[in-house]
Amino acid sequence: MRDCFCTINLDQEEVYRTQVVEKSLSPFFSEEFYFEIPRTFQYLSFYVYDKNVLQRDLRIGKVAIKKEDLCNHSGKETWFSLQPVDSNSEVQGKVHLELKLNELITENGTVCQQLVVHIMACHGLPLINGQSCDPYATVSLVGPSRNDQKKTKVKKKTSNPQFNEIFYFEVTRSSSYTRKSQFQVEEEDIEKLEIRIDLWNNGNLVQDIFLGEIKVPVNVLRNDSFHQAWYLLQPRDNGNKSSKTDDLGSLRLNICYTEDYVLPSEYYGPLKTLLLKSPDVQPISASAAYILGEICRDKNDAVLPLVRLLLHRDKLVPFATAVAELDLKDTQDANTIFRGNSLATRCLDEMMKIVGGHYLKVTLKPILDEICESSKSCEIDPIKLKEGDNVENNKENLRYYVDKLFSTIVKSSMSCPTVMCDTFYSLRQMATQRFPNDPHVQYSAVSSFVFLRFFAVAVVSPHTFHLRPHHPDPQTIRTLTLISKTIQTLGSWGSLSKSKSSFKETFMCEFFKMFQEEGYIIAVKKFLDEISSTETKESSGTSEPVHLKEGEMYKRAQGRTRIGKKNFKKRWFCLTSRELTYHKQPGKDAIYTIPVKNILAVEKLEESSFNKKNMFQVIHMEKPLYVQANNCVEANEWIDVLCRVSRCNQNRLSFYHPSAYLNGNWLCCLETSENALGCKPCTAGVPADIQIDIDEDRETERIYSLFTLSLLKLQKMEEACGTIAVYQGPQKEPDDYSNFVIEDSVTTFKTIQQIKSIIEKLDEPHEKYRKKRSSSAKYGSKENPIVGKTS
Repeated sequence: MRDCFCTINLDQEEVYRTQVVEKSLSPFFSEEFYFEIPRTFQYLSFYVYDKNVLQRDLRIGKVAIKKEDLCNHSGKETWFSLQPVDSNSEVQGKVHLELKLNELITENGTVCQQLVVHIMACHGLPLINGQSCDPYATVSLVGPSRNDQKKTKVKKKTSNPQFNEIFYFEVTRSSSYTRKSQFQVEEEDIEKLEIRIDLWNNGNLVQDIFLGEIKVPVNVLRNDSFHQAWYLLQPRDNGNKSSKTDDLGSLRLNICYTEDYVLPSEYYGPLKTLLLKSPDVQPISASAAYILGEICRDKNDAVLPLVRLLLHRDKLVPFATAVAELDLKDTQDANTIFRGNSLATRCLDEMMKIVGGHYLKVTLKPILDEICESSKSCEIDPIKLKEGDNVENNKENLRYYVDKLFSTIVKSSMSCPTVMCDTFYSLRQMATQRFPNDPHVQYSAVSSFVFLRFFAVAVVSPHTFHLRPHHPDPQTIRTLTLISKTIQTLGSWGSLSKSKSSFKETFMCEFFKMFQEEGYIIAVKKFLDEISSTETKESSGTSEPVHLKEGEMYKRAQGRTRIGKKNFKKRWFCLTSRELTYHKQPGKDAIYTIPVKNILAVEKLEESSFNKKNMFQVIHMEKPLYVQANNCVEANEWIDVLCRVSRCNQNRLSFYHPSAYLNGNWLCCLETSENALGCKPCTAGVPADIQIDIDEDRETERIYSLFTLSLLKLQKMEEACGTIAVYQGPQKEPDDYSNFVIEDSVTTFKTIQQIKSIIEKLDEPHEKYRKKRSSSAKYGSKENPIVGKTS
C-alpha cells in the first residue's frame, strides 16, 4: 500500500498539492483548485507521488496535457493513463538559434562549406529544487559518420541564460564535386546532417541534469544561407519505449480551462447594462442573467462571473431573492427547502464565499487552529478506534470542540456581512409565505445556507477557505468531519425541534443525544433571528483588521550578513487590512511590520536582479522589501492582494524601478542615487470602486464567451418561445423546450433577441483581434516557437 498525493504543475513548476491519502492503491482525493495562470506555459502536468518520510518522495507517474489540448478535455471527467517520469522527459523552455552557411576555400584550393551556429539565448528553463539552474549547452553536428561536439560556458543561477556564443563546423564536399561558387551543400550530404543542441544544468559535484534538446536539420539552409528562430525544447527518448505504462495506473481529472481576451471597457457597455437590469425584469426567468444560467451546460460556469458582476453593483440580493422565489414554487415539502443545486442556491453559495471570508476567519479560525495543532483523538466509531483509545475520553474531546465551535458561531451574528443578512431576511420572508402553516420553515430556510452550506463546509475543509495554510493530517480531517456533521445537524432546525437526527450511524445518533436540550434550540433560534433581521450591521472589518492572506515565502535580508552580502531567508508572511508582517514561524511575534497605509507600490521584480524567479517588491517609506514566492501563481496572488489593499493610499508612486539597487546603482537604469525616480510606469491603477475588487470588463467578457459557446441552446430557447407563443402552451413537440423555464414567452423572446444582437456586435472586435494576433506571431518567433522533432 502507498501514501499518495498529487501535485499540479505548470510545466515543471509546482503550484498546488493535494492532501496525502494513506495506505491506498486507489486513493480518492476529491479536491478542487481554481487559479489564474499568470504566465505562458507548454504543459499542465499532474504528478502522483508516494510520500516518503525519511527520503525524497517517490514520483509514481505523471499526466502532462499540452496547452493546445486543454480545450479538448475542458469540462469533461477523463481517466488519463499515468506516464513514467524520468529526468530525460522533464523539459520546458525554448532556445533562440541562428544558423549560417559560409563558403570557404581551403589551403589546397578546394571549396568547402562552413556551418556557423550562433546559440543566442534560452528562455523559461525549469527551476531545479525550487531555484534557478546553472545552465550550459552542448552544440553538436551529427551525421552518418560524424559527431562533432562543442560546449558553451555555464551561466550561473538563471532560467533565462544569454549565451551569445558562436561555433563553427566544417561541412566537407564529396570528392566528385567540381563546380565552383555553388552556395549549397550537395543534396545527399545536407539531408543526412543535423544540428543538435542539448541543454544541461551544471551539477558541480553531482551529475549534470538534462534540461531538453532540439534537433534542426541542416537542410533548413537549402534555399537560404541564413536561418534564425526560437525552438521549443523537447524531451529525449531514453530507450524506455518498451516499458509498460499500464502498470503505473491512471488518474481521473476534471479540468475546466478558459482563455479570454478582454477588450477595452467601451465594448462591454450594452451587455453589462442588459445583465444589470436582470433583477428588475418581470418575470425573473425572462432576464438575461437567468437565461445565461439556463443555457450553460454547467451552471457553475455562469454563476461565478454573474455573482461577481451583480455583487459589485449591489444587484445580487434582489436577483438572488427573485430566483429563490422561483425555486420555492417547485418545493412541495418544507423539509427539503433550498436543498437542491439550483441557480439560486449556487449564486448564494458563491456570494457567501466572496463576502464571508473574513466572517469565517474571525469566527472559526482560532478554534480550527487549536484543533489542528493539538493531537487529541476524537474518534467515536468503535470500528475505527485504535488500540489503547478510550471511547469515553474521545467523546469528551469531541463534545468540547463541538460546544466551543457552536458557542462561537451562535454569538457571531454581529460579524455577519450585511449582504448575507439582507439575503437571509428575504429568504425567511418568502419561506413563511410559501409554507404559512409550518412554524419552523422560517428558520430552516436560513439554516440550510448558513450552517449546511457555509460553516459546516468550512470546518471540514479549512484550507480551501484559507483558514489553514495546509491540508490537515488524516486524524485531524476525521476529527473535523465528525465536528462538521454535528454542527450541521445542530444548525438544522428540524433535527433539533423534532428531536430527530438525520444520522445513519448508531454511534453518531448516540453522541448527538448530548445536544438535544432546550438550550441549543434557543441558541440556534436566537442566532438565526439575528442574522436574518432587517437591522443594519456594521460593515465587517471596520473595527478590527481583516485577515487577507498568509503563507511562507523568502525575503531578502534588510541588513548585511557577516560576509557583506545580503541573503534570503524563509519567513511566514501575514497580510491584514492594516499591515504586512513577517515572522520566523506562524504564531510567533512579528519581526518586521509595514503599515498598509505606507505601501507606495507593489510590482514584479526582474529575474536578473538576483537570478531568482517569482520575485516581487513592496515599495514603502523605507527600503523596498524584496520577496520570492514559491511559484508564479502564488506570486501573482500576493501582488494582486497587496495592490488591492493599498490602491487608495496617498503618495502612491507613478514610476518604479523594475530591478534592484545593487553595488551603488539601479540595475535597470544605472542611476547611482538610491532615491532616484523610477524608470518604468507603475502597473496598478486606482479603480473607481474598490468596495469589492472585481474587474467588471473581465467578468462581462467571460459572460460573452459563455453566451457564444451556448448559441445553439439560445437558438433552441428562442424557437421554444415562438412555439409557446403560437400554440398558447406546450402542445407541439414539448421536448424542444421542456428543459427550459419559460414563464413569459414574449418577454423571454425579446431578451434573447437583445442578447443575440449584443453578442453579434461583440463578435466583430473579437474577430479582428484574433486575426491580428494570429498574423502578428510569426512561426519561429519567441511568442510562437517552432516545435522541433523529437527522437
